[in-house]
Amino acid sequence: MKDLIRLDRTTRLLAIALLTISTVSCSSLQVLPPATLYPAKTDTAAAYNYLIGPGDKLNIFVWRNPEVSGSFIVRPDGKITTSLVEDIPASGKTPTQLARTIEERLGVYLREPIVTVTIGSFVGPYSEQIRVIGEAVEPKAVSYGKNMTLLDVMITVGGLTEFADGNDAILVRIENGKQQEYVLRIEDLIKYGEIKANVDVLPGDIIVIPEAWF
Repeated sequence: MKDLIRLDRTTRLLAIALLTISTVSCSSLQVLPPATLYPAKTDTAAAYNYLIGPGDKLNIFVWRNPEVSGSFIVRPDGKITTSLVEDIPASGKTPTQLARTIEERLGVYLREPIVTVTIGSFVGPYSEQIRVIGEAVEPKAVSYGKNMTLLDVMITVGGLTEFADGNDAILVRIENGKQQEYVLRIEDLIKYGEIKANVDVLPGDIIVIPEAWF
């Protein structure tokens, strides 16, 4: 009987200890601040210009200077390093803007350099990508292309899963610094061919596709 009492007391003490640890752990948890907002630089499809982003492969040609020309990958920090100049900010610039920046930096070493920048592979900045989450066949970030529509995006992500509630999907867009939400009718668009359900998308859009309630 004493052994049973001792075991019961030990169990109670262990439970109290675990409860204390849990309470202390919960009280020490803190809420992280929201993510830094980097709105897209494009507010209309007609005004779109491709912006360089981390992961892009750049072909840099310096006229009459093949030794400093070449292909370079934009680093995760948005910069590139060329044969003569290190840490050139590239992310968020158009190829033309970057070419002018490189000319300025190379001007220290070369006389009146003429630079051309072309893109070998396209990724773009995160702020310019379209993110598709939820019940898409392949949820992912999609690089924006000029005049891209909802239909183009859904083709890229493989359409809806069998569990998707496509007509209750939401498009989230930052307009004038504020979050706006719009209802999408993806199921009507891709299953029933209702072209009126197709809409223009913009860089930075987030498409959320919920699961259907059966």
